[in-house]
Order: sequence, then C-alpha cells, then structure tokens
Amino acid sequence: MRVPRGWSTLRRTHLLWPLLLLLLVGAALTALLPAAEEQQQQHRAGSDDAALLGVLRRVAFSRPPPDNHVDGTEGTRERFTIVIQTYNRTDVLLKLLNHYQAMPHLQKMIIVWNNVGEQPPQKLWDSLGPHPVEVIFKVQSANRMRNRLQSFPEIDTDAVLMLDDDTLVSVPDVSFAFSVWKQFPDQIVGFVPRKHVVTAGRMYSYGSFELQDPEIGGGDRYSMVLIGAAFFHHRYLQLFQEQPPAVHELVDQTQNCDDIAVNFAVSLYLAQQPGPFRGASSPGSKGAAAGRPAGVFVRPVDMRNLEKEASSGYLGMWHRPEHLLQRSYCLNRLAQIYGAMPLRFSNLMLCQFGFPSYANHKNKG
Repeated sequence: MRVPRGWSTLRRTHLLWPLLLLLLVGAALTALLPAAEEQQQQHRAGSDDAALLGVLRRVAFSRPPPDNHVDGTEGTRERFTIVIQTYNRTDVLLKLLNHYQAMPHLQKMIIVWNNVGEQPPQKLWDSLGPHPVEVIFKVQSANRMRNRLQSFPEIDTDAVLMLDDDTLVSVPDVSFAFSVWKQFPDQIVGFVPRKHVVTAGRMYSYGSFELQDPEIGGGDRYSMVLIGAAFFHHRYLQLFQEQPPAVHELVDQTQNCDDIAVNFAVSLYLAQQPGPFRGASSPGSKGAAAGRPAGVFVRPVDMRNLEKEASSGYLGMWHRPEHLLQRSYCLNRLAQIYGAMPLRFSNLMLCQFGFPSYANHKNKG
C-alpha cells in the first residue's frame, strides 16, 4: 500500500517538533548551570579571601596612622597640594604658577615667601584671575631654609608636592609620580636621588646617584630622594617639626640639609612601623632598624631648571663652593644626633617609558 507523499511529510514534521523542544529545554538548563571555571573560582574563594585579607592587612600596616583628615575623599587622597618656597625669583615664580595651576588633581598652591620685608605678588596674581586653583602666599619673618617644612593648616590633602622655585616638571611627569606615590604613600616619591657613601674611616660622604661606592663599586643605588621635587605625605611636615632641636639648629646653621634631615626622619619613622617590612635592630645600632628606604625614585622625562631665567641673577645655594662639603658634614652630624645611620639603600627606579639603568643628575646638588 502506498502512503501519500503529503502524509509522509506531515509525519516527519510531527517528529521534529518534540526534538526541537528537547533541544531548547536542554540549552536553557545548560545556560543555568555554572561554568567549570566559575565552579573552580567559587571553590577557591575561601582561601583567596583569606589571602586577600592578609595583603590588605600588610598594606594597612605600611600606611601612616590615621589623623584628623578624612581619608578616602576626593579632596584628600585623590588630590595634592603644591608647596614652593621662593627667594628673590619673583619672575620665575610667576612662570611656575602659570605652568602648575592647571595641573590635574591639584587642590591648591602654597608659596612660602622668604623675601623678608617685601610684599608678595598677591595683588598681581589676583588681578589676573580667575585661576583654576587657589594660591596662598605665606609671608615669613625670617629667611630660613626650613620654613617650607611647616605644617601649614591650609593643606587639606594627604599628598604634598614640594618643589624648588627654579624647577619646572612636566605635567606627565607630575601625574605619573602622583600615581606612583599613591602606591607608596608612606615614602618620599621624587625625581632627584642621592646617596650616602661610607668611607674607609667609617665616615659618611654625600654623593650623587652615579657616584661609585668604594665598598661594592655600584653606582646604581640611592638612599635619599630630595624633597625639592618630590611627593610625600603631609604628615611628614609635622614629623619634621617633632625632630630634636639639634636637627633644626643644624639646618639653620648651614641654611642647608633640610632635605637630608627629612630623609633621616622618614627612615626612622618607617623602621618603627609594625608589619612585614620591619627589621630587627642590629647590635650597636642604638635602636636603628633595617627597614624600607625613605624614598622611591621616579626618573623624569622632562624636568628643567629655570634658574638662569631669573632677572635678579640670584644663584641657588648649590652653587656655593662649600655646598657639598656641608651636606657631607650634615650626614655625619645627623648620624651623631640620632646615634645611628638610618638611611637604607634602594635601586628601585620607575619611569613612564621602560626601565633605564640610571639617570644623570650631576647638574645639581
């Protein structure tokens, strides 16, 4: 008996519908099931959470203790304050203010005015406003090197970018250094590294980053980052104020070495902090502990010195013939005051473009 062609087609159609329905249901159920990789991640979640908690605890230990600033706000953690101390370079200062005023993440600028008896260019600055950020002139009663290290109440950010009044750093360099500082908020993050060298007579000599160490021969490590172009936590301004009076007297006596003293203070502070980086005191060190270095070196791509553009012709203190001798003297005197050498060496260098071996900073002390 022959089955009509239309009936055969109809039977096949009826058989396909249940198959299609089963396939659709199976696909839906499969989509609801967790993937094998997701299951493995869930299985590891307990141990990963414990490991992450350990990392967060270590990060918390590495940060300075809380103070009266509100952490976590845009105004404190994601912005910074520029502090520039100036003397007899008003024309260059105005150029720097114009350059830095539109810097990303900049909260305000504080100008430490050391021209005793002269009015700052506040009226001129205000007359040419409005400006992107506030500029505050802090008039000083004496021309002291350490005036810039006051804990100014106007600073309402965690980060301070301290700059010499003849130093112009490019916007990309500043932005990159700020991002680095946020990873190392308890260290000085800056563009000018220096080192102390231990001589055969166990005396200390001040040298540039490239200076060969007579003991190991290496010229690619540093133990200080100078604060004339560096980020650091605002709390270290108060920390400097709390240092022994002999430290302040040394800075006033030499009109020099405040940056070296800050590196000493930060090194000692970091050595006293709890956490995995703290080292044990060595015999005879009188309390000095091996810890993290005070600074982190960021190699600048475009950093310029505008000293020669000053119409006053004023030359910085690093031109004085005794400048480097004074800094070596300060190293030894500070080690005497503190009873130890707290500075620690580092060879970490961060750069926007690659990782060069070292940078040349011989043009300035």
